[in-house]
Amino acid sequence: MLISRSRVLSALAIVCASSLLAACGGGGGGGSGSGGGSTGGGGSGNSLLTWVSGAFAASGQYANKCATVRTGVDIEGNPFPDQAGSILQENFWLRSWTHETYLWNGEVVDRNPANYADPVAYFNTLKTTATTSSGRAKDQFHFSENTADYLAAVNSAPLATYGANYVAYSVSPPRDFRVAYTEPNSPASNIVGGQANLPRGTRILAVDGVDLVNGGSTQAQIDILNNGLFPATAGETHTFVVQDAGASSSRSVTLTSVNLAEKPVNRTAIVHTPGGDVGYILFTTFSPFSSEQEIAAAISAMKTASVSDLVLDLRYNGGGLLAVASQLGYMIAGGARTTGRTFERLQFNSAAGNLDPVTGEVNSPVPFYSTGLGFSLAQGAPLDSLNLPRVFVLTTGSTCSASESVINSLRGVGVDVVQIGSTTCGKPYGFYPQDNCGETYFTIQFQGVNDIGFGDYADGFTPNNSSSNFGVRINGCAVADDLSHELGDQNEGLLATALQYRASGSCPVATAAAAVAQTRTPSEGPLRTSRFTPLQQFLRGNRDMRMPH
Repeated sequence: MLISRSRVLSALAIVCASSLLAACGGGGGGGSGSGGGSTGGGGSGNSLLTWVSGAFAASGQYANKCATVRTGVDIEGNPFPDQAGSILQENFWLRSWTHETYLWNGEVVDRNPANYADPVAYFNTLKTTATTSSGRAKDQFHFSENTADYLAAVNSAPLATYGANYVAYSVSPPRDFRVAYTEPNSPASNIVGGQANLPRGTRILAVDGVDLVNGGSTQAQIDILNNGLFPATAGETHTFVVQDAGASSSRSVTLTSVNLAEKPVNRTAIVHTPGGDVGYILFTTFSPFSSEQEIAAAISAMKTASVSDLVLDLRYNGGGLLAVASQLGYMIAGGARTTGRTFERLQFNSAAGNLDPVTGEVNSPVPFYSTGLGFSLAQGAPLDSLNLPRVFVLTTGSTCSASESVINSLRGVGVDVVQIGSTTCGKPYGFYPQDNCGETYFTIQFQGVNDIGFGDYADGFTPNNSSSNFGVRINGCAVADDLSHELGDQNEGLLATALQYRASGSCPVATAAAAVAQTRTPSEGPLRTSRFTPLQQFLRGNRDMRMPH
């Protein structure tokens, strides 16, 4: 799934806005530091290293001029492009590259690069300080990472798992870790003694004899908990004490990890109602190439069943391949609404014109793709479509990036998107990761907008009856995630609300208050909440602009 250095800048960008905006692959940390086609202009010799406020030489004049020169090749086999240089040259590169590519370059205070002895410290100043209407930083995704660590993250493939995905409501004592959902045919979902090993909503009380709720007072105990929750290799056996949702007693379960590929379409269902059949699809990620085939097959099954409405469950979908998101948009809305229309267009800074300032290529919009693209479907194979005038989308704060693009882009062609759940994460922005001298920098370079030019949802999309004061309001109902019922169960809170809204056009009483009341503690601290590292989670939670080659 990785792509060569020569294709990184033309094929890879991450539209974020998770947690995080980042690359899903690439060589040399996302590029050689040239900052696109900017290689000319701007004087020579010492004049290049003299700061004049508001005057910028081309970033290519400074690219890869490093205080510490790397030699050899990176872990992908790409030769390091470094040349002997200085901290000052690294800083001048950051300044010019930011001026050329940063989305809000006019809001960056031009500071003298000579006043900073650390390029990362200087980079941290090269961003807007504006805030959104909610008070959140307008730019929440400005950061850098050691290039070796970045490449290790994008090249690693953690496979060992029980197939359980956790949600942490508290990461400090008393901790509250519960099972959000499980992968099909996994150790976690296997039926033993008449019940699944780890049903949705199950609370983890202890792991390998260490109290997860109130223990973990020593590093040794933290290590036991982390190693048990997230085994490093297949074949590891660990014992859990758990309490099922609604139960008053605990039970013990022993699980052995396996190498398991993530299944993007986790489950589907057909709900029979007096007003016609309703399709349900739990779609957890756009990331793996297999997502193309799986979501197309799910939509085809819905078409065969002649569903009159669709409930698309994106509550845990943090993003992935934007092209697959575009295909999904077409499969929901159909050709009459999408032919000749834009799924998403990247909007760069005001100086970019019709060019991508990073790649130098023409900034062509992403259409609604109506055929297979070659990720896991045959290129050119026609896609089925449901031709629906509306769609119900189930959301939480984990609904991000490419998932939000589906919502925004369908609204852009007149589809009535009914949002059931809580406010999405708010990631309309993106960037190309860029290496220079051993550090990979992430700076917001574009915003994704729909066919009518809208993309201002940095505070997320929120259901119309939400008590939140911020976010883009759309039709629907604010409802808390319901861990007491399995996903796809008609009694599960979000699905039940969607069905009620469909039948009556109204929301259940008090759902908005419940949605606001249920919050999660940020997943920070010594105890991990995912088998992926924080950087890997960041990279997964974004729009991936790659196309198959």
